[in-house]
Amino acid sequence: MINKRRNDLLKLLADRQSATVHQLVETLDASPSTIRRDISWLAARHLLSRTRGGARTLQQKKRLGSIAGDSFEQNVRCNAERKLAIARRAAAMCGDGETVIINGGSTTFMMADFLAGKSLKIITNSFMMAEHLLRTSQNEVVIPGGRIYRDQNVILSPFDNDATGDQYASKMFMSVYGLSMLGLVESDPMLIRAEKRLIGQAEKLIVMVDSSKFARRAGLILCSLKQVHTVVTDSGVSDLSVQWLEQAGIEVIVVPPADAALQGKGCKPSLRTTQVPS
Repeated sequence: MINKRRNDLLKLLADRQSATVHQLVETLDASPSTIRRDISWLAARHLLSRTRGGARTLQQKKRLGSIAGDSFEQNVRCNAERKLAIARRAAAMCGDGETVIINGGSTTFMMADFLAGKSLKIITNSFMMAEHLLRTSQNEVVIPGGRIYRDQNVILSPFDNDATGDQYASKMFMSVYGLSMLGLVESDPMLIRAEKRLIGQAEKLIVMVDSSKFARRAGLILCSLKQVHTVVTDSGVSDLSVQWLEQAGIEVIVVPPADAALQGKGCKPSLRTTQVPS
């Protein structure tokens, strides 16, 4: 489990790109041996790179202005039929007149087509979802102010009091990097800060994850399972995973893939798989 000091170390690297052990010791108020152990622990989980005398963020390998994690385009192509089925089921949980929060993610983005005929107030930090909903539906759409991260299709604000800060929702629909017995896992400290704020503005947290997300262990803990009300996943999920979720008091909804013709593992070549099947 990543403790607060290790999270702070990653946040510092996200700001500075690199740091020496001496700099980390001064900033985090820890001994050199503790910092070296933290660097080794995080490097073993591919959360940073070790350097001579310190560490650097893996984000240096990414395009300027990006955040950690695979691109939205990569994610939306992977397990598309499973994500589509999850999105359809999640959209069915939205009732006209509700205010809901939908975070930026490949699975949550696929909800857009299924929400076209509804009458909702939708708060989202996905600029692609906002554009799609405005073009295809009569739903009210609220987005935060902030910086656009093109690769991940999200808008992240550095401020706690952005345009969505005073909004309340009955449900939040969230896709995440991974899910484990420790809680929801994300890949970047900036995402965690933004999503924690949104989670606090919703009565129920509904997590949308395809079954591959249960195999991901490395990452940063976003929140514990205690905050999760429902998990919507696909039929590839193991019985053991369903069991420990239910033991944590979480409702588990398992759906089959959206289209038998699309079944199979791996990635699909076209974003058109996000369209509603006829």
